[in-house]
Amino acid sequence: MTHIRSDLVLSDSAFHAMINAPLEQVDIADWLLSLPEAEYQRCAPPDHIAAGATTTDDGRPMSLNVEMIGTGLMIQHYVAEIAERDHCHMVSTSDVFTSNGPSRVQVIWDLSAKRTDDTHCEYTNSVLAHPTDEFLAFLHEHGMTFEQAARERQAAGSDHNRRETPNYAASIERAALAR
Repeated sequence: MTHIRSDLVLSDSAFHAMINAPLEQVDIADWLLSLPEAEYQRCAPPDHIAAGATTTDDGRPMSLNVEMIGTGLMIQHYVAEIAERDHCHMVSTSDVFTSNGPSRVQVIWDLSAKRTDDTHCEYTNSVLAHPTDEFLAFLHEHGMTFEQAARERQAAGSDHNRRETPNYAASIERAALAR
C-alpha cells in the first residue's frame, strides 16, 4: 500500500473562470464522468492525451486521465469522493513517469461551481499534490531535494491549471446549455 505524505505539499493551485449558464443547468459530475476524450484533449492542448471513466471495484465513479505536467507523464486514477452537480472532489494516487523513471504522487482535484447571479456561475479548478514515500525515495535516489521538486511541480502544475481552467469552464458551459 502506498503511503501518502499529506504533511508535505508538492504543489497547490486554484484558478477560476466564469460559466455563462445558470448554476441549475450545470452538472460537473455528469460532465466529468462522461467527458469525451477529444473534448478532454481540447481543454489543455497538447498536455491532455487521453481520458476515460470507469468505477472502482466497490462501484465508486472514477475518472482516468493521461496528461503531461511539465516534463512528467501522469497517469491519474481519480476516485470520486464527492460527485455532485456543483462539486466533485477527486483523489488519485497517480503514476508519474520522468526521464529518471517512474514514481507515484497523490493528486487531489477539486472542481466546483458557485452561483454569481441567475445566469452565471464561477468555476473553480483546484489541484493539490502530495508526495508518497516512494516519491521521496525516488528524489533521494536521484539526488534531488523535496524543495527542488516542489518548486518545479508548483511551476508546472500552476501553468497547466491556469491554461486548462478556462477551457474546462467553457466545456462545462457548453454541456450546461445543451441540457
